[in-house]
Amino acid sequence: MRGKKGEKHTDPMDPPRRRGNKRRGHGTYENDRPPVIGTVGRQSGQCRLRVGDHTDGKTLRKHVHGYTKKSAISYTDEWQGYNQINRTHSTVCHGRKEWARDDDGDGVREVHVNTIEGLWTTTRNFLRPFRGVHKKYLQYYLAMCEHRINLKRISPKFIAQLVAEHKLFT
Repeated sequence: MRGKKGEKHTDPMDPPRRRGNKRRGHGTYENDRPPVIGTVGRQSGQCRLRVGDHTDGKTLRKHVHGYTKKSAISYTDEWQGYNQINRTHSTVCHGRKEWARDDDGDGVREVHVNTIEGLWTTTRNFLRPFRGVHKKYLQYYLAMCEHRINLKRISPKFIAQLVAEHKLFT
């Protein structure tokens, strides 16, 4: 039986296919894996999704400072790009198998990134039926997804605004 699980691939000139999203590391716009940068308010539930060129500190700082209040508390994982955020900031270290933490001892694990992780699941599920989106148009799909999350409904008014903005950029 061909392709049986556990069998070694014998031909080094014909390596097994590797899916694009399985490559390690953070993507960049240049390597066709544009990063999507997002923030979500734990109390408001409002989100902001943007396509970035990189996930460096400058890009992340600009996004977070642009879409959050100065009094906001930022909860992130240990990615070094978040170190430049000028907000009250707590992290969880997934590398040490830490997923949530109770810093103030009240029994509630307030330091976690489950809210934004849930947002990424919602975003992937929204994009899945399109079976691949060109990076040139990804920002528009994300705008629809963001609107759907924030308002729970895509209205004719919103579609008209998208069309009007698309005409400005073409």
